Amino acid sequence: MHGDDSPGRRFRDAIVKERPLQVVGAVNACCALLAERAGFRCLYLSGAGVANASLGLPDLGMTTLGDVVEDARRIATASSLPLLVDCDTGWETTSSIPTTVRAMIDAGAAAIHLEDQAEPKRCGHRPGKRLVSTERMCNRIEAAVDARTDREFVIMARTDAAADEGMQAAIDRASSYVDAGADMIFAEALVTADQFREFARAVSVPVLANMTEFGRTPLLSTQQLRESGIRLALYPLTSFRAMNAAAEHAYQTLREAGTQSGILDTMQTREQLYELLDYHRHEQQIDEARRSASVVEDDS
Repeated sequence: MHGDDSPGRRFRDAIVKERPLQVVGAVNACCALLAERAGFRCLYLSGAGVANASLGLPDLGMTTLGDVVEDARRIATASSLPLLVDCDTGWETTSSIPTTVRAMIDAGAAAIHLEDQAEPKRCGHRPGKRLVSTERMCNRIEAAVDARTDREFVIMARTDAAADEGMQAAIDRASSYVDAGADMIFAEALVTADQFREFARAVSVPVLANMTEFGRTPLLSTQQLRESGIRLALYPLTSFRAMNAAAEHAYQTLREAGTQSGILDTMQTREQLYELLDYHRHEQQIDEARRSASVVEDDS
């Protein structure tokens, strides 16, 4: 869909309705349904989430465009919420940025973000990051903007410059990225609320703050971010980390106790899952189709 009905339009509308817009990570379609049920207005597919959850790999630029498109399509199909997708450096050397943009639009995504790291990229909260020049990053953005088949599809630019080049360099880069056509800015690895405030004041488009756990950035509340002028608050892997801790506990308990009976109260029940997935409606449709097929066979 394009224009007023497109995912990109829904994403832009959500930013207006909620300040800051909470953008919550979903590593698969089932998590997307849970997030939607909890009342979130926007979903996120993390590059680290695809690497970690789908492939069992570290976040070191080891995924392909196809890997991310597959997960994005499944999530966008399962949920009506707009989806922001982490596209790392855009796979510019393997698939090309225009191919990336068109593939994400076709998959049903509402937005992507591209970053100014050099390939192979690494986690934004790890040392040893290498950045491309401002000119090269602007070329990435311009290529992405030119490739859009839907004018509402959002191109967000992420800068990792604050950690190594300093705040002013990061702000200068972000301003250049906006001039190149970026609709929004992802300010990675800032370390204080004052830095977010400075960044938001200096940049003319909505700014996203990454509230990832166990990284360089403090976990600021939505109120603190709102007061800092931040328009989007990202929680990329919160549920994934919680899921992993719960799964590890379940495996250890099952192995050591020889039964899961002691942890049943920590589990989603079968009926709760069925309700989430609308299981009974689908089952009824299958039964009705079988009955109709039987009638046709009897009449023939």
